[in-house]
Amino acid sequence: MPHGFLHLYLIVFPHMPFKFCPCGRGLNIRAPAIESQLKGVRTRLYSRQGYYLGVFGGTVRGQPKDTPDTEGHIFNLIPVGLRIVCIQHQDTAQYIAMNADGRVYATETYTSECKWKESVFENYYVVYTSTLYKQLESGRPWNLGFSRDGDPVKGSRAKKHKPYCHFIPRPIEVHLFKEPSLNDLVVPSRSASSGVTRSRSSQ
Repeated sequence: MPHGFLHLYLIVFPHMPFKFCPCGRGLNIRAPAIESQLKGVRTRLYSRQGYYLGVFGGTVRGQPKDTPDTEGHIFNLIPVGLRIVCIQHQDTAQYIAMNADGRVYATETYTSECKWKESVFENYYVVYTSTLYKQLESGRPWNLGFSRDGDPVKGSRAKKHKPYCHFIPRPIEVHLFKEPSLNDLVVPSRSASSGVTRSRSSQ
């Protein structure tokens, strides 16, 4: 059975949370917060296109690989199911999500649009797939990806074998996180002209 990056990483490092020494020659012990419940990883997500996943002014965008660590591309990778994670921006606490149009966005509200299936692809690249949306006819999943310009690729066009969907997690520290509270997802009604929205309970 294939495993996601986070699952494999926590098998290799199953003990107390720790922080990598910047010099790469030692570890600094980090005590968990009392309210923490889920063991995850603080990490940067490096795209094969040459960008780090980032949030700038509330907008999801790839940031050049030479951007300093303090410039908004550190994320909390939190397990919320079997090989399912949410990707939370450390500085703003916003979640990376994908809507029904395939648009990637950042939100402070944790819903089922914020859940991603994590799969290790060939050459150990990681692919993040929406757990909620896929192609209606073919059933092909929608994935997280970036163009060569660092812009998010629409989910319906992001195919898992394409380089723009491949990420390399670069872990900073293992950490215990408070379990996010799942909110109802407000989705457009299937009525073509009513303009009414309905609330659907998140899975």
